[in-house]
Amino acid sequence: MARNAFVTLVTNADYALGATALVRSLTLSGTAADIVVMHTGGVSAETLAPVVALGARLVEAELLPTSDAFNERHARAKIHADHPFTKGGKPAFHTPLDNFAKLRLWQLDYDKVVFIDADAVVLRNIDKLFGYPEFSAAPNVYETLADFRRLNSGVFVAAPSQATFDDMLKRLDAPEALWPRTDQTFLQSYFPDWHGLPVFMNMLQYVWFNLPGLWDWRSISIVHYQYEKPWQVDNPKAGQLRPLIDLWHAYLSGENIPDIDALPNPRTSA
Repeated sequence: MARNAFVTLVTNADYALGATALVRSLTLSGTAADIVVMHTGGVSAETLAPVVALGARLVEAELLPTSDAFNERHARAKIHADHPFTKGGKPAFHTPLDNFAKLRLWQLDYDKVVFIDADAVVLRNIDKLFGYPEFSAAPNVYETLADFRRLNSGVFVAAPSQATFDDMLKRLDAPEALWPRTDQTFLQSYFPDWHGLPVFMNMLQYVWFNLPGLWDWRSISIVHYQYEKPWQVDNPKAGQLRPLIDLWHAYLSGENIPDIDALPNPRTSA
């Protein structure tokens, strides 16, 4: 596993908090791979200290050298106004343009990486993902089964390559290029024949109340807190998602982490 790594991206203090829970969960899974936290200039060394203490390797990742026109098209106010999120709410610290720094992982010195968003936790060992091809991702399923046609970029398998990264930059910042859901839209376009991972490798939290029949703790390997974050004090979905929020806080503190297989599944209507 020496040439493999789990990778996440931290662009602000909120995601550093998220990464702490993620890194702890990866460590507890018994992984044999490296754990890498890429971070932009918006995060202090003090803020990153908890992930270092947990054994993560820090890699500085500058924002991509995109054009002014590209940056204007993908600015938070514009992209949220032109392409609003209608199924859930994004927190105030969500900065769409920062998401593209995720592509820096193709510059890392590893044979294979598994990227996991910092707003996720790993429930059991997932080292087998390194055996999946580039580009593998789970579908963006959280409301209806029709969403199986779209990938979710919160978890994916990639093979770092400077040549791939260089080619991505050309495609990314092409004249008038617009990626409404930032890296997710781009990656689906760049890898149109993406390989599907099971939904259990990137179980989106809204499945808990939208598709409860799909939720099975014994099968789930990663819980991804898309939209509202479990550390938000003003989380409008807190009542609906309380069991998942409590689980995230257990991984953050390292205390009272439950037996995942013994957790009750959400109730389904008869």
